[in-house]
Amino acid sequence: MPMTYIAIHLVAISLLATILTIHDKRAARQRKWRVRESTLLLVSALGGSVVMLMTMCIIRHKTKHAKFMVGIPVIIALQIALATAALWLMKGGLA
Repeated sequence: MPMTYIAIHLVAISLLATILTIHDKRAARQRKWRVRESTLLLVSALGGSVVMLMTMCIIRHKTKHAKFMVGIPVIIALQIALATAALWLMKGGLA
């Protein structure tokens, strides 16, 4: 049951990450309201990092910004480390 909630969360946050990234790219081209960088990074940290990075690379948005091209891979590495630690602890960990 908890894995179902995790999967639903990851799908929803990934969809949000894609929508925000594409919206920000369009807004930048049209010189309209932009999505805050902190919002993009927060959505990334909440689970949308892989899809956001892929979307940014595909649409070539913010690919010259170190904050995103270094920051999001660091977030991904941290997420992998946390997920690995959680799985390890769930399987008995130090027992």
